[in-house]
Amino acid sequence: MNENFDVLIVGGGMVGAAVACGLGGSSLKVAVLETLMPEAFSAEQPHDLRVSALSIASKNILATVGAWDGVLNRRFCPFKRMRVWETAGDTEFCSDAIKHEELGFIVENRITQLALLDRMQEFENISFYCPVTIKKISYAATGSQIELDDGRILTAKLLVAADGGQSRVRQTVGLGVTSWDYQQHALVIYVETDYPQQDITWQRFVPSGPQAFLPLPGNYGSLVWYNSPDEVSRLKNLPYEQLMAELLATFPQELGKLKQILGVASFPLKRQHAQSYVKQGVVLVGDAAHTINPLAGQGVNIGLLDAAALAEVLTEAQRKGENIADVKILKRYETMRRTENLKMMTTMDIFYQAFSNQILPLKILRNLGLGLAERISPLKNKVMRAAMGLEGKLPKLARGQALL
Repeated sequence: MNENFDVLIVGGGMVGAAVACGLGGSSLKVAVLETLMPEAFSAEQPHDLRVSALSIASKNILATVGAWDGVLNRRFCPFKRMRVWETAGDTEFCSDAIKHEELGFIVENRITQLALLDRMQEFENISFYCPVTIKKISYAATGSQIELDDGRILTAKLLVAADGGQSRVRQTVGLGVTSWDYQQHALVIYVETDYPQQDITWQRFVPSGPQAFLPLPGNYGSLVWYNSPDEVSRLKNLPYEQLMAELLATFPQELGKLKQILGVASFPLKRQHAQSYVKQGVVLVGDAAHTINPLAGQGVNIGLLDAAALAEVLTEAQRKGENIADVKILKRYETMRRTENLKMMTTMDIFYQAFSNQILPLKILRNLGLGLAERISPLKNKVMRAAMGLEGKLPKLARGQALL
């Protein structure tokens, strides 16, 4: 059985589902393919280990496509303050300084995905295939074809790769990547705290790598401990009692008293950037186009900005009667996002390299920089607005403007 579409989105994670929601209600016929449906949410469930700090721009995207209520109706943690410090330099950002209620929201990735999938399935022009196994992807400039393991064949003018860092679509169509490993891993530790829900996220820099705290709803938090692959492996395999002892001995006193460790996971730090986001009939979004150092938690945010920009370009092209699969049209999306993404990736690299280096002059400069940031309000406010997604070239959805 053959089914024909205008747009075929491979990957129904946060970014793929956001692209679909952005196209929801348009005259485009859209299909979304996802391997596995995320587990349904229940308030009694423990928090997932995979969480993200959603920026105000990301919240605006979700709200404008109608998915934000799906987050609010489940579980989320707003935060107003962010503190960054080293030995001597110390700065704290607060949303009150720029008259915002919050800097952002800590949300479990699964909850964001569920909210988007719920909304996506309300649109008549979107077909959702899940669970599916893709047997074969056949790409051609004139249109692509995907064969599912049950024999169904889906065709479309435009193929959207939203299938992650190891994107099968990207590999199939021959779009290359530049990548390198940071030789550092991150250990994520889900904890129950002795104190109620916090409104602050913080990051301290030490020679072995950053140590971070992300607040979660209720008496819970997520700790991120950056270290060498060997050390992260050692820590991850410790009994929880021993890991707790290491935590309390190594993390700053700002962590406060912990009741227990509830879960542990780890992942390598890697940077990857596609050499091109587009070619005739195909486009990359999210991790398929770029993976970034998670230092400031911007990976999901720039992926959602990709989704918003692509939906804007395709909606506008369709309205004008243009061919949405034409590489000239798709280049408009790449122009909107590639430079912005590269800017964010490079900033995170400079930040990472600067704080990973223990050369004394550089260490002094770092501390001076944090000290200056603390004392110069305009600089602090500009940094804060950039992190919140309130500055730069933003897609319409990120500014709260509907596409239709």
